[in-house]
Amino acid sequence: QVQLVESGGGLVQAGGSLRLSCAASGRTFSSYAMAWFRQAPGKEREFVAAISWSGGRTDYADSVKGRVTISRDNAKNTVYLQMSRLKPEDTAVYYCAASYQLSVVPTGYDYWGQGTQVTVSS
Repeated sequence: QVQLVESGGGLVQAGGSLRLSCAASGRTFSSYAMAWFRQAPGKEREFVAAISWSGGRTDYADSVKGRVTISRDNAKNTVYLQMSRLKPEDTAVYYCAASYQLSVVPTGYDYWGQGTQVTVSS
């Protein structure tokens, strides 16, 4: 089992940048594919980015491609989401998730963090 804790959210102006972090507990972090999802009020949770256990494969939603980079440091049990050129439509609660297999759908993930709020002002 793994526990996930996100951090790094906040209020930023459009065009700005944020880096989200997700710290994982447990000694098997490097066994898990990791992902970021987001959920805006009144909307379904949507995929943002995912990374394989080794970091060798990454996937991105079309809506963030070119503006977002997912990375991981297995020595620190942490996955990151670097976001730049933020837009008001990026406003949401961002969640990290873990699974043994990389997926782009929420049902593909077994473990979730509590989320961190990102608000982008226009």
